Amino acid sequence: MASDLFQKQGKIYRKSRPNYPEELYQFIASKTPFHHLAWDVGTGSGQAAVALAGIFKNVVATDTSQGQLDFAPKLPNVRYQRTPPNMSAAELEQQVSDQGGVDLVTVAQAMHWFDLPSFHREGATTPEISDKVDSIFNRVYFMDSRSYWSSGRNLIVDRYRSIDFPFEPADGCDHMGPFEFKAERLMDLEDYLAYTRSGSAYRTARDKGVELLTDDVVEEFKQAWGDGGNCQKIIKFPVYLRIGKVGNLN
Repeated sequence: MASDLFQKQGKIYRKSRPNYPEELYQFIASKTPFHHLAWDVGTGSGQAAVALAGIFKNVVATDTSQGQLDFAPKLPNVRYQRTPPNMSAAELEQQVSDQGGVDLVTVAQAMHWFDLPSFHREGATTPEISDKVDSIFNRVYFMDSRSYWSSGRNLIVDRYRSIDFPFEPADGCDHMGPFEFKAERLMDLEDYLAYTRSGSAYRTARDKGVELLTDDVVEEFKQAWGDGGNCQKIIKFPVYLRIGKVGNLN
């Protein structure tokens, strides 16, 4: 194992290995729209992690060799973590991305040690909102705010299945939908709450003196979101399409 090979030579590795050029990381950073959290995999004694720390708000630097990590420079925004050679998605979320989405994953001269199919499958996954965030939203949206919905809102919940749609299937289609698509957007918690506040039911409730997003509810969201709500996550919005062509309308 790689951890065994480098366990006894962390000090000389740190002292003798060259640092990577600054322009390398500036180039990488220019291709990433957000600079909140970077994960440096196989960090060794932290050569890449130190460079990333000057660009990203936080860096998680992992390695299987504690002997390497012991000699990595300590910086306030770098968290070094010894990890097992293979991690499940749950372990990855717990040990690496528990504070939110990872904006950049780097591997500096270590990829030849990896189980690449496993790494590509787990490491390239961008965190989405958790089931706990979903459950809080569903409670606010479908239970707390339901009495403030307009009558037409039920058509959306029904995915427009029951809407009056007197047309025929478009060419090449055997039905008129709904066809489902998904829109995606990166949001931090404040963006997510702003989206919730933009709904007509929220406005109606406020006009009647009811605050659906109380301080306690916002705190629930913050705890479920992680990182105080500052990290960004992928939010998926379902889009339902009904499509048809004009036929005999009689």
